[in-house]
Amino acid sequence: PNLVNFTAQSVQLAFDKRAEKAKVRKFTPHDLRRTYISNLLDSSGDLTAVQKLAGHANTNTTGRYDRRGERAKQAVVRTLHVPYQPPD
Repeated sequence: PNLVNFTAQSVQLAFDKRAEKAKVRKFTPHDLRRTYISNLLDSSGDLTAVQKLAGHANTNTTGRYDRRGERAKQAVVRTLHVPYQPPD
């Protein structure tokens, strides 16, 4: 069979060419990993499940990949419902 050997340099070169063609800023394979983790956190909110999917031993590591920032915190706060009953 025709096997292709990929090196880190060849993968980065391919990414650079795609970025140039798409007229976007250059990105790395690790940028894709960060995006993958952030998107999973956005869609599920389940840090433990995302940690396992990312292959991290610790949720702190997974948390460092989270690029959602302030908008994620604001979205969570909007889901909070605190019932209020005025005093008699």
